[in-house]
Amino acid sequence: MSNRRAVVTGASSGIGAATVRRFRQHGWDVLAVARRADRLEALAAETGTDTLVVDVTSSTDVSALAARVDELGGADVLVNNAGGAFGSASVEESDVEDWRAMFEVNVLGTKRVTAALLPALRRRAARTGGADVVTVTSTAGFVTYENGGGYVAAKHAEHALVGVLRLELNGEPIRVVEIAPGMVKTEEFSVVRFGGDTAAAAAVYDGVEAPLVADDVAEAIVHAVELPPHVNLDLVTVRPVAQSAQHKLARGPLTPKGQAAAPGR
Repeated sequence: MSNRRAVVTGASSGIGAATVRRFRQHGWDVLAVARRADRLEALAAETGTDTLVVDVTSSTDVSALAARVDELGGADVLVNNAGGAFGSASVEESDVEDWRAMFEVNVLGTKRVTAALLPALRRRAARTGGADVVTVTSTAGFVTYENGGGYVAAKHAEHALVGVLRLELNGEPIRVVEIAPGMVKTEEFSVVRFGGDTAAAAAVYDGVEAPLVADDVAEAIVHAVELPPHVNLDLVTVRPVAQSAQHKLARGPLTPKGQAAAPGR
């Protein structure tokens, strides 16, 4: 695997940083991409990854990313992970600028990076027999819920983008994989969504036994691209056991029906 390269966007924290670590543990070369130079420097020191400061909402930055990928000799895998949620108000009361920001990073950012790197992925696929575009969306991409209209709309659009891309690339040896996480407890996602309100962010996970962590999603991403090249995981939904659906979440110990909770729970 040492000659295979993955490009990971949104790599400065959370699922992105965990994905970089997981790829490196599996012997891959990685180009870690994010806006925050200091976070990338720390990740490079820890893992030995290559890095590039890129804002996926900037066409200039994304063009520089494509040039850097070419300088490194190409890429086998693109992981579109950059994204985020801003605000938690109703459709009526939410800020349209939050919606605009979510569409810019989750949808247009994914489109920009994918379009820019497809030529490099095609060149690699011509030499090796295959390449991958992996996009981290969300279960919000196919289930609606209250007070999340902007994020839900953006993730529905990103989910549709992935589906269209898979159809358009039919006949080429390029797998299109969608990883759709449910509840994942990371250091920043909910804090950003609630505008820095750490108490509100923590309450999301109150009483939930073993919510997913970033490395759980990273493991699914790396597993998907290390499968035999004829096997495509079109859509992988990853949830904690406590979350049966977007609206069905158990808070408290997970206990077999009719049984007492295990000791220590």
